[in-house]
Amino acid sequence: MCKEQTLDTLKNVEKQITFAQVKSHNTPHSAWTVVHNQVIDITEFSKRHPGGDIILLSAGRDATVLFHTYHPRGVSKSLLDKLQVGLIADRPVSYYDWSSSFYSTLCQRVVERLNSINRPLRGNGDIQIKALAILASFWYSLYKMYTVSEFREAIGWSVVMGFFAHFVGTCIQHDGNHGAFSKVPFVNTVAGWTMDMIGASAFTWQFQHMLGHHPYTNLLDLHEEQLKSQSIDTPLSEKDQESDPDVFSSFPLMRMHPVHEPQWYHKFQHLYAPVLFAMMTLAKVFQQDIQVAWNHRLYHIDAECRYGSMWNVARFWGMKAISMLYMIGLPCYFHGIMGGLLLFAVGHLACGEVLATMFIVNHVIEGVSFAKKDNSKGKDASSKPMTAEGVTPMVTTLKTINKNSEKVPLNDWAAVQCQTSVNWSPGSWFWNHFSGGLNHQIEHHLFPSICHTNYVYIQDVVENTCKEFGVPYQSEPNLFVAYGKMLSHLKAMGRTKGS
Repeated sequence: MCKEQTLDTLKNVEKQITFAQVKSHNTPHSAWTVVHNQVIDITEFSKRHPGGDIILLSAGRDATVLFHTYHPRGVSKSLLDKLQVGLIADRPVSYYDWSSSFYSTLCQRVVERLNSINRPLRGNGDIQIKALAILASFWYSLYKMYTVSEFREAIGWSVVMGFFAHFVGTCIQHDGNHGAFSKVPFVNTVAGWTMDMIGASAFTWQFQHMLGHHPYTNLLDLHEEQLKSQSIDTPLSEKDQESDPDVFSSFPLMRMHPVHEPQWYHKFQHLYAPVLFAMMTLAKVFQQDIQVAWNHRLYHIDAECRYGSMWNVARFWGMKAISMLYMIGLPCYFHGIMGGLLLFAVGHLACGEVLATMFIVNHVIEGVSFAKKDNSKGKDASSKPMTAEGVTPMVTTLKTINKNSEKVPLNDWAAVQCQTSVNWSPGSWFWNHFSGGLNHQIEHHLFPSICHTNYVYIQDVVENTCKEFGVPYQSEPNLFVAYGKMLSHLKAMGRTKGS
């Protein structure tokens, strides 16, 4: 009897499963995912997953990148084997290569560094104290905006409120939704909810940031972009998940990726870009969030992993209603309808300007690389990452290492993260806290599950390991230099032809 059960189990885990079948198990109630060639059933495991239900974001998709980057200490093979329900029969061709030891070496050294100074990978007291100070400042400025009698003073408090709302975005919800704020999943969930507290949706942010931008930074699906240029929208089931929505959707009227053809107005994008930055959060609150909740998709990203739960749907609409009450309703009560709407807009414009600035200088800037994937070429879909000028800096840096050293592939996942990200003020404790770790963008993209308060302690480890393996590590001296180079890049992108 036991032998028969063993044989049945063996046959089951070796069963060939199509990717279409995996995509059909895309809800919290039935969640399958792919890690390399294994198909994993995470439905029940999500209830006892040490990181909480964040694992459900991988439902119905290839989670190879998420699996590696959210587990720098590694995961027992026996656990994967226990959850395995089959083998993927037709896994889509990936842009990335996982054959080198570069990322595993980085993980080992970073974990060793944090262990040596007794710092947990996820957050501890420093981020929690910081979060309490930010939240107190946000609510105090909001209260003052309500209650001051002079409208000009209320405008000033609205700007302050928007500034602290940006801190909520970069220093609290960012870590919370990445599962990096705390070792306790519930605390991470609460920290992630602060995104809803300031009016936007944590779910939309998870789809765009964690499922689109982070795994596939500055990467575009060339075939899909060509279809979009012809106004052809393929069914969601046919879309490739390996595409970064940040470089084709975050700001309308802007050209950020070399694949796109320049329009006449792009010649002026370096001038009007700061205006668009300010409107970023308003667009997300009133357009993108609602569109995603209604359609259960964000561009090429299936949103059923969250909105397949009625509780999550209720949470979204409930938080929208509550946040609109204190962000718009109360200001209108105290300052009149026009005054209240103006205060709301001013706060969002202040928040959007700072928030967009903090994010865009890290990936859309002089010297950074962009990647494109052409599925029509099958196994040759990957092309080497290149700058807007057509240069691949890693070709040069690889020449600096010993000839007998391991050669990291140009499309190695971790190496691509380094080629497509830029740091500024590296090693600075102040700017690390001010930016929520975004000044250490390379470290953040390599280790999204590590709390941002740790980046200043691992920065030198990452830089030295990159140098050892011949991987580029670009950094700018400060935010102001980075901002200038970002505008210069946008200016150049408005004048050069598409690649």
